[in-house]
Amino acid sequence: MQWFFLVAALFRLWLSLNVLRPRFAGPRASAASFAFGWLTSELTLLVLVIDAAVVATAGMTGLLARWPGRLGAVAVAVAALALLVDYRLSFRSRRVFADALDEGLGENWQDSIDEGLRERFATAVPWAALLRPYRIRDRRVERVRDVVFTRAGGLDLKLDVYRPPGGAEGAPCLLQIHGGGWMIGSKDEQGLPLMAHLAKRGWVCFAIDYRLSPHATWPEHLVDCKRALAWIREHAAEYGGDPERVVVTGGSAGGHLSALLALTPNDATFQPGFESADTSVLACIPFYGVYDWLDRGEHWHHGGLAEILEKKIVKGSREEKPRAYSTGSPIANVHADAPPFLVVHGDRDTLVPVEEARDFVAALRGVSHNPVAYAELPGAQHAFELFPSLRTFESCSAVERFVGWVVSRARRVEREAAA
Repeated sequence: MQWFFLVAALFRLWLSLNVLRPRFAGPRASAASFAFGWLTSELTLLVLVIDAAVVATAGMTGLLARWPGRLGAVAVAVAALALLVDYRLSFRSRRVFADALDEGLGENWQDSIDEGLRERFATAVPWAALLRPYRIRDRRVERVRDVVFTRAGGLDLKLDVYRPPGGAEGAPCLLQIHGGGWMIGSKDEQGLPLMAHLAKRGWVCFAIDYRLSPHATWPEHLVDCKRALAWIREHAAEYGGDPERVVVTGGSAGGHLSALLALTPNDATFQPGFESADTSVLACIPFYGVYDWLDRGEHWHHGGLAEILEKKIVKGSREEKPRAYSTGSPIANVHADAPPFLVVHGDRDTLVPVEEARDFVAALRGVSHNPVAYAELPGAQHAFELFPSLRTFESCSAVERFVGWVVSRARRVEREAAA
């Protein structure tokens, strides 16, 4: 039993080392590094509690009486210390977001936010909730499930609505697009902490499904997202939302889709059969998105993503379908009238290189007349905000302030136009 404990302890040590030094090379290695590193780094508090419980149990059962057990306890202690040291990076998230918003929105940007929105802003870290990261859903938020917004490819595409308890009226809206490599995932799994955070503060949030590959072929994924936005424009008021104030967000493939949706408003190419629908948004907040299917900056560490795009998503090579790869790249669609963006990425992302986000932000800032804020979070992996964690809370808080500024500006423009 001591040897089993030692092997488990050494694996636990590897988990911490993987957080500190993730693997970027090779599709399998980078995916495994992400899977273990993401869970370990964002569930740090829970992992440390488990570490303490395991060592205490080992002591009470006599596993520490011989050297394998004692060595295992040392390994767990070193792993816990390393993880605790790394956890300090999470505390820098608030400063990173503050600097990003100051740089993107300008000095004194908070003074221009409507008082009614500003007074709801969260300030205190909910430590009790962070100790229970498995409780992702918030019972204080009302959820309307499985509303069919269209039928495509023989499938009923559905969305969920998250809104304040007791309902809302004229509330700003959030459109949440899930990730999963355009092949997996659903509306039930991602963006939940952010939607709960905003819904408790008066927003109406819509989490959507879209057709997934290999059943779907690009650009059907984006077409479905635009269909959902058109539906929200038509039906948001029924759920207490303001159809004129829609902000879009998403992570990974959802970050890619949200960015493209924001950059291609009313583009008939992606709106077959509903060309006249208004598919513009007030702002976009992509998390760890893919922004260049052609990898112009040569940032991809391996050919895994290129192979997925060729075989499963686009179903053709770059040479065979050059236009699909170009129009499917947000970086190729930046323009002067792009809406405000808050781009969020982690500097330890092993699935989508952070350099890709930097290039996208630089390209967008080079042409857009609207603000572009960029937050690069130290120590953050891909999908870092799926569970309640310190980084998740700071992300939700920053998004809340950013969209509060966006909505307040839109209201101010309307008041000035009506005067």
